[in-house]
Amino acid sequence: MARKFFVGGNWKCNGTTEEVKKIVTTLNEAEVPSEDVVEVVVSPPFVFLTLVKSLLRSDFHVAAQNCWVRKGGAFTGETSAEMLVNLGIPWVIIGHSERRALLNESNEFVGDKVAYAVSQGVKVIACIGETLEQRESGSTMAVVASQTKALAEKVTNWENVVLAYEPVWAIGTGKVATPAQAQEVHCELRKWLNDNVNSEIAASTRIIYGGSVNGANCNELAAQPDVDGFLVGGASLKVRDVLSFIVPLV
Repeated sequence: MARKFFVGGNWKCNGTTEEVKKIVTTLNEAEVPSEDVVEVVVSPPFVFLTLVKSLLRSDFHVAAQNCWVRKGGAFTGETSAEMLVNLGIPWVIIGHSERRALLNESNEFVGDKVAYAVSQGVKVIACIGETLEQRESGSTMAVVASQTKALAEKVTNWENVVLAYEPVWAIGTGKVATPAQAQEVHCELRKWLNDNVNSEIAASTRIIYGGSVNGANCNELAAQPDVDGFLVGGASLKVRDVLSFIVPLV
């Protein structure tokens, strides 16, 4: 079965109420491929989750940018997967490189978070990726395989996991992996899943690319056989660019 293309917009720690409403209005008015062809998910900051959900067209979905590793309790500042379910938020981003680097989230901790979210019925965009130093040292695959292994040791339901390969050196830098570089890593990740999980999951799991994706480079990246979509950062905040990575995909 063909893998449905996936486009996620990560708004990170940005936006005001008016800016968010403007982006949502643009999305709501756009003519895009049907949800049978492409799955579109936007990820606003926590404070805007319910606002976006209330205003966004029904064929697009909303993701949180993080959730806690277990059931809620005395964890000040955190949000549980149960809370996301209660709010009707179907998706969450976990393991983004900014949280790994700035908040020291380990591979094992990320694996635990992904597994718990999935166990509570929340679908996960699980992020992996190497730094520039790791790429230049030739250890890209060792790094992303280790990150994926931490997920595979805990996750049993891969149907609700999208794997997002985001080379750290390409996030917010304007640099982007060439289509060949992205395809190489995505292909190797699929082989890893085949060898270490099973062939069915390897064939069905969507592996998307993130890292300075924009309207100028998305078409060539999307043409790669193992690139199943994008996790878009900065470009997803620009009203004039917000649809450029969705519309040309068919």
